Amino acid sequence: MSEAPLLSIRDLSVAFAQEGRQSMAVDHVSFDIAKGETVALVGESGSGKSVTALSVLKLLPYPAASHPSGKILFQGADLLATDEKELRRVRGNKITMIFQEPMTSLNPLHTVEQQIVEVLTLHQGLGDRQAKARTLELLNEVGIREPEKRLDAYPHQLSGGQRQRVMIAMALANEPELLIADEPTTALDVTVQAQILELLAELKSRKGMSMLFITHDLGIVRKIADRVCVMTKGKIVETGPTKDIFPNPQHSYTRHLLAAEPKGKPPAANHAAKPVMTGQDIKVWFPIKKGFFRRTVDNVKAVDGIDATVRAGQTLGVVGESGSGKTTLGLALARMISSTGTIQFNGRDINELTFNAMRPLRRELQIVFQDPFGSLSPRMSVSEIIEEGLRIHEPKLSPDQRDKRIVDVLGEVGLDPATRNRYPHEFSGGQRQRIAIARAMVLNPRFVMLDEPTSALDMSVQAQVVDLLRSLQAKHDLAYLFISHDLKVIRALANDVIVMRNGKVVEAGPSEQIFERPQTDYTKALISAAFRIETAPVGIVSE
Repeated sequence: MSEAPLLSIRDLSVAFAQEGRQSMAVDHVSFDIAKGETVALVGESGSGKSVTALSVLKLLPYPAASHPSGKILFQGADLLATDEKELRRVRGNKITMIFQEPMTSLNPLHTVEQQIVEVLTLHQGLGDRQAKARTLELLNEVGIREPEKRLDAYPHQLSGGQRQRVMIAMALANEPELLIADEPTTALDVTVQAQILELLAELKSRKGMSMLFITHDLGIVRKIADRVCVMTKGKIVETGPTKDIFPNPQHSYTRHLLAAEPKGKPPAANHAAKPVMTGQDIKVWFPIKKGFFRRTVDNVKAVDGIDATVRAGQTLGVVGESGSGKTTLGLALARMISSTGTIQFNGRDINELTFNAMRPLRRELQIVFQDPFGSLSPRMSVSEIIEEGLRIHEPKLSPDQRDKRIVDVLGEVGLDPATRNRYPHEFSGGQRQRIAIARAMVLNPRFVMLDEPTSALDMSVQAQVVDLLRSLQAKHDLAYLFISHDLKVIRALANDVIVMRNGKVVEAGPSEQIFERPQTDYTKALISAAFRIETAPVGIVSE
């Protein structure tokens, strides 16, 4: 490259002070990003990708974090040596960042409109009317349907994918010179993922924007990145042009990443197995109220008359785009939100049970949520988080017995039991999701609702978790309701599949039939987007 790079990271190290000692999270890392170039930082959870990215804008928890060595040069200035006042001019204007977990990055007390308008007024000085118009444009660009209806929504009223799209809109609002994207498509369904990648590529081309793209999805890297840096254990072990790395990886770790994806098939379908969870004509309608007297003028039909049966030892997969009602259906079946219709758990009608009456059943009916950082208490250690359910549902266990159960389940989900006294913020996103899975599994439940449990995990860990869930299911005859936009994971786990759109079932049937002989155009589009995204260039896949 003839001209100086836009961003140059030189010999960067990041250390964290823990219990009187320092642990090295990033170890002498160096790479450049040229103007208009996209560099992908790839590696498994805990490899140091996000820590490297957060260092660029000095967003690490200082003084616990420190930089024993290195420089981060942006347009010739060392950001590590820049004062806070100058950094504020860079953040949001010249460099913006899309974070991995939107629920913890968006303000829960502000509406979507307030949060995007704040960016536009603060950095661009737009008036209220101009800022609102630009906000609607941005929401349209990132694929949010009927954005006018979403302006007054709060983050908790949006699906995980919708929240991520709001984050992307905020990051793109000022058309930065460098966009740091930390797993920006993790929470998105496959069709919108293709749209977002196309949008990012178009912005890059039109504005000459550079990108540091952090992901565990190598299918995305293949399409969007000019160069790849492969990271493990805080070090970059291989770097080079994308067109060279994928067909001819040199390092054994790179070959390991390329080979990793969920494999195998679900256990044989057994429609004679005992139904564990059954829902008939399930409806969840959210009223839209207007006027001084707050009269109901319409309803958002999040779930509109759906039947679902989950059998012992079987998995029912629920797929569809973000906002289709997948998670709402699962929460209704688990009696976490109100619904109409009939819900039976182990042959018992539970739809009319009170909160207190449901409590004894919670041990057998567990949930793994999509956003582990939002569902894990930041004030409790991992041991305390997993132990909480045992204290409530198995109070006769001794402290030693509880600790043994915690150690065993952490080992099952691939975490070092020696880390059980640490707190959630000390783990990567993928590690936090495994903690959430451990919390559910420690009670040996009969039914588990899994809401995007692999979305935050890198490919090799996805494969491990799929194998783990499959083995636990076979061992304990578990019934899974598996909600996901990742059709590869669904194909590896689900016996039966429900395809949802706008609160209704578009298609339902055995997994093999759905994937091999889809009947509706919508199902065909989902499957096409999911499996063409591996090879199709950006711009080919449409909604």
